[in-house]
Amino acid sequence: MNLMYHIFMDNKKAILLVGPTGAGKTPLGELLECRGFRGRRCLHFDFGANLRAIAASFEAVIAGERQDDAFSARERAVILDSLAGGALLENENFPIAEKILDRFVHEKGVGRDDLLIMNGLPRHPGQARDLERSTEVCAVVNLIGTAAVIKERIRLDTGGDRAGRSDDSLEAVERKLEIFEKRTLPLLEFYAARRVPILKIPVGAGTTAEEVLADLERRL
Repeated sequence: MNLMYHIFMDNKKAILLVGPTGAGKTPLGELLECRGFRGRRCLHFDFGANLRAIAASFEAVIAGERQDDAFSARERAVILDSLAGGALLENENFPIAEKILDRFVHEKGVGRDDLLIMNGLPRHPGQARDLERSTEVCAVVNLIGTAAVIKERIRLDTGGDRAGRSDDSLEAVERKLEIFEKRTLPLLEFYAARRVPILKIPVGAGTTAEEVLADLERRL
């Protein structure tokens, strides 16, 4: 009851998906965008996917085939470094994330009654504080899985979203799991202190987005 109250009291709200790489955030976000939530249109903002798409577009800029008025040379370098090393955008670079989110909102035509599904942003409390300037997270869905489960989900491509990923090597996954534990999990304390409802949903190696969504709908 409290969760639904938070979601529908005001307009332009967001649900934040939190979980380690491979936990199923992207498949869940895509399913919510496809089906909506309680009759409300959902727009899935996958920050990592947006970063990768933007980075891919830089090749034409570097080759001189087109200009890029959206991002400066420094911003392009920050984005490429973040993807190459799995590093998080720190507070001083958050305007880059805001620019990417603003472009998504504009291109998708996000309306007052739509619900943003935030995936990959914010990734640490510093980003969460900055995000409060423009977006209110009204609920957090925390997908929980052990390191062994996460690695098996990635190996099996349980969510069907890992094809073509160049950042799924064992070393890269272990690095991202370590960053998640140290930097992203504190988001739960951040939002709990703000009395934002947090739903914890365990996932197994074969847990599908449909099963997670069914669990969410039963609990709301």
